[in-house]
Amino acid sequence: MRTYPLQLNILLVEDSQEDYVAFARCIDRTGLKHTLYRACDGDEALDFLFRRGRHADPLTSPRPSLILLDLNLPGTDGREVLARVKQDERLRSIPVIVLTTSTNPRDVSECHEQGANSYQVKSVDYDRFRQDVQHTVNYWFGTAVLPDPAD
Repeated sequence: MRTYPLQLNILLVEDSQEDYVAFARCIDRTGLKHTLYRACDGDEALDFLFRRGRHADPLTSPRPSLILLDLNLPGTDGREVLARVKQDERLRSIPVIVLTTSTNPRDVSECHEQGANSYQVKSVDYDRFRQDVQHTVNYWFGTAVLPDPAD
């Protein structure tokens, strides 16, 4: 089993309870020492990232090492969250992985133009989904060198 560096914070912005549970289960099986935070919509994600409202305390809302972002969210959608993150000098260095069901080439292009670090289409097949999560973890936490999250 692969070993990963220190404790990492992951923010999963996902409105589907089923997808959240599947992701949490998959990432727990990787051996990654992590804390998984969840925002159920774009507004909550922005509150977490900008430390507003119930997410104002940096001890309970630390800067994530990685953001996994669904595009089609209630309220503020993932496209707007991505744009706001990449426009903010304190947040822009955090890698954002768009994790969505959309295969629309326009979405892919727009997300990359807005600064997405990766675009992944969620598989509906659980075994494939699990493999994709493992590959994501291996790359972002085993191969890539990430900046220290600035608090």
